[in-house]
Amino acid sequence: MSSLPRRATSTAKPVILEEDELPSFLKSNSESEEEEEDEEEEWEPKRKTARKPRLPKTNESKPKKVAAPRSTGVRKRAGKTAVKGEPDLSLPIDAGEDSKGGLQLLQPKEDRPTKQKTATKNRKVPMGAKINSVQKTSISNLESDETPSTSAPLGTEVKQEKSEEDFTFDEPPLKRIKSATCPQGNPVKHPGSTKVKEELEMNWDIVQALAERTNIEPWVCANIIRLFNDENTIPFIARYRKELINNLEADALREVQQTLEELRTVAKKTHGTIQKLKKEGKLSGSLLTALLNCRTLEELDHVYAPYKTGSKGTKAQRAKQLGLEPAAISLIENPGELNLFSYVKPNVKGLSTVPEVEAGVQHILADMFAKDKDTLDFIRILCQQRYICLQSALAKVSSKSVNEKDVDKFQLYHNFSCNIRNIQHHQILAINRGENLKILTVKVNVPDGVKNEFCRWCVNERSKLTSDAEKESVMMFGRNLRQLLLTSPVRGRTLMGVDPGYKHGCKLAIISPTSQILHTDVVYLHSGQGFREAEKIRRLLLQYSCSTVVIGNGTACRETEAYFADLIMKKYFAPLDVVYCIANEAGASIYSVSPEACKEMPDLDPNLRSAVSIARRVQDPLAELVKIEPKHIGVGMYQHDVSQTLLKATLDSVVEECVSFVGVDINICSEILLRHIAGLNANRAKNIIEWREKNGPFINREQLKEVKGLGPKTFQQCAGFIRFNQEYIKAFCSSQQKELIAKGHAGVQITNAKQGKKRSKPTTNVMLQPNPLDQTCIHPESYNIAMRFLTFTGGNPNDIGKPDMQQKVNSVIQKEGTEGAAKMLNTTVHTLQLIIDGLTQPEGFDIRTDFDKPDFKRSIVCLEDLSVGAVLTGKVENATLFGAFVDIGVGKSGLIPIRNITEAKLSKAKKRRSLGLGPGERVEVKVLNVDIPRSRITLDLIRVL
Repeated sequence: MSSLPRRATSTAKPVILEEDELPSFLKSNSESEEEEEDEEEEWEPKRKTARKPRLPKTNESKPKKVAAPRSTGVRKRAGKTAVKGEPDLSLPIDAGEDSKGGLQLLQPKEDRPTKQKTATKNRKVPMGAKINSVQKTSISNLESDETPSTSAPLGTEVKQEKSEEDFTFDEPPLKRIKSATCPQGNPVKHPGSTKVKEELEMNWDIVQALAERTNIEPWVCANIIRLFNDENTIPFIARYRKELINNLEADALREVQQTLEELRTVAKKTHGTIQKLKKEGKLSGSLLTALLNCRTLEELDHVYAPYKTGSKGTKAQRAKQLGLEPAAISLIENPGELNLFSYVKPNVKGLSTVPEVEAGVQHILADMFAKDKDTLDFIRILCQQRYICLQSALAKVSSKSVNEKDVDKFQLYHNFSCNIRNIQHHQILAINRGENLKILTVKVNVPDGVKNEFCRWCVNERSKLTSDAEKESVMMFGRNLRQLLLTSPVRGRTLMGVDPGYKHGCKLAIISPTSQILHTDVVYLHSGQGFREAEKIRRLLLQYSCSTVVIGNGTACRETEAYFADLIMKKYFAPLDVVYCIANEAGASIYSVSPEACKEMPDLDPNLRSAVSIARRVQDPLAELVKIEPKHIGVGMYQHDVSQTLLKATLDSVVEECVSFVGVDINICSEILLRHIAGLNANRAKNIIEWREKNGPFINREQLKEVKGLGPKTFQQCAGFIRFNQEYIKAFCSSQQKELIAKGHAGVQITNAKQGKKRSKPTTNVMLQPNPLDQTCIHPESYNIAMRFLTFTGGNPNDIGKPDMQQKVNSVIQKEGTEGAAKMLNTTVHTLQLIIDGLTQPEGFDIRTDFDKPDFKRSIVCLEDLSVGAVLTGKVENATLFGAFVDIGVGKSGLIPIRNITEAKLSKAKKRRSLGLGPGERVEVKVLNVDIPRSRITLDLIRVL
């Protein structure tokens, strides 16, 4: 077959890179679908034979063993790997095209047909020829017949889900052509890689449409679509599939996912409409084409509107029914010969007078023009060139139901006018809200040069403005939520949480450094008992050695803050050096009466639960805030005016991203936190907790496969985000081993297996041991590469995170470079960089250390103390599309207008996903204006601290 030599040639040179060749992590495959199906059919009987080696010999079995001796060897090695616990976790990517233009997923090494093995073995030749700088190193330990681990792990003994599909998506990163201006290379589209077949076909290509809307390269869009089709989660893709997505951030992936869902919704609704029209006998060829051309729901509604059941049809359709279509055509072809009087019928409505006939002809002409693409393109350009403005004005409301305060909120829009090209997203949302409340009236002003029928385009354009504004508002909410969730935790402190109040008192809760509730109480600070209650507070702080007070920012916050600040300034709590901070308590009251809170704190009053939640929000913001529905956290803008479905999907995705990137300790995390890990849900999290309670702690990541409901795909998505405390696990294993030795069961396998299963026979080298790599961000699919890299550096897995490991890794990278080391290991730069990070990051590393901590204070400042020009420090409370609100400690947040937030003033040390500030960031600001009667403060950003 002609395709076989081509395949062997392409796989023989995975490492030697030339400008016209694919990188080592790409691999060509031009075999047809039929050939692959035949290979799979050959493999199945062999697998069955391997599982039953002791069956009696038959005449039919001998030729099978002779025909495929190498495959048998592979199966034997696979069996040995299962015992040693070092499976081949590499799954190569195949860049070949199938008959439909898509990409193929290479079979795992154990499953590949025999004819591919020869080509695989040849890889050692070029690798040995190219590596000159490490001849003294044991290259046999570095070389491997694997291709890069840019995709899924292959477990040797895993539970099967509904299907036996490969673990992950197969799309390769693109070839890069090096140049003088870009030595790292630029991605070049691989032929055929942008074709993705959708279940519901339209007259437009979904990859191209997605690329146009998101401004992302088509090849990246094609990869992302396939990744999502394979049920990969955003955190998994963003961390472990960087090559396939051109290193996009999670926010960009989320935007692509939302746009993809919108396009698929259009396709689904379009095909539903087509089926409905077909049943009603209304579907024509031109209508079918018009429907399949629709790319938005607005376009679809416009095309379908005349054919809806009960619709009277458009004015053009009614005019055609009156027989005026020939007149319209005649006006276009022979305008001088048209005689409108001949169409007048005095007894027929719509034809009784010449003006009615003229109007009917105009409707038909307008309909013809509106469906002509060239005409529409011309009009769109015309509208973009002309000044088309959106105007809002105060409605003439006679009803007294409208609150005057609500009217004042929209004062800026009582007489507002703005070009639709310059209007801001927050202005659109504000005008929409004012119109919904019957406070504002809105209209679109079109210049005289653009006539009546084309006003529809302007109305649709306003709908597009609203849609874009809603999306931007949701994305801003997501960015704010992410910043808040990743606020740096305050470890190692005993905290006192205070939920302020007047009549019902201030609720207190003291929690330990491990979040255990030590004491709860109620004090009445604002009812004439402040002095007596101060003694109680002092006694509690001294008793529990608590020097940090967390005050909720709700009712009576300012008075409570002043109370504690006064006592601190008087050194009332000596010898303790007490400080305090203000925490956002949004959603605390909702959580305090939720089923989760009742289950977690069954014996506490809901009011006291709020105080506990406030303290924990500072101690570990992520672990506490995930318990609350994101939209109740209060860091959004116009969240009640946008699509609630889109809002919920976006915020849930942000929570999943944050929890996954931070990681969770599988043996101590809560069920609520666990359910937000990528690939897990409420049921799977519950099963993990039940397994842990029944069998004891997890020893390593591989044990997750024993949990009910965690098949290969789920394991692939969640495994990299699960962490293990190695000291605790080693101590547990040591104690278990001592118990077994004391009972006379030395050498028995320690598996903490499920009850009801028989204990394994005494064997050697099968004892369940912790894996040091499980404490890192390295995915199990890359463990084999990580171990080869450790061999190359001379490092020990037990030294992960220690200075000695950092020194050895840095030495190798300085000598060989990241690209050189990746080439020697036959992997990608992104995968190797992730391995380097995992090996060198100190034990217990937390990505949240790069984010800001709460701002602790000892004194208070009043609004009256502010003066124009004063320079202060503060913390961003909320970010909006028009600016950022900053808490400067005066009881009222100041606003930094968006025009004052420039790139030059933002911190260069922090990696930013957008040009803006986020909740929790500490900033230095200058006071521009103080409006005491209206309690408004305008600030200028000096710098980010």
